[in-house]
Amino acid sequence: MPLEAGLLEILACPACHAPLKEQDAELICIGQDCGLAYPVRDGIPVLLVDEARRPA
Repeated sequence: MPLEAGLLEILACPACHAPLKEQDAELICIGQDCGLAYPVRDGIPVLLVDEARRPA
């Protein structure tokens, strides 16, 4: 389920404050040195660094 357009515009990565992009069931940080992937569960972004997946 895609997030509302306005919500994605105001969300930022909690670790580096870079913008996020939606991909599948995750929000991916587009910061060059970060790249964390935050899960979206039941349409709610879980923006906790401890819950994020590290880039491959």
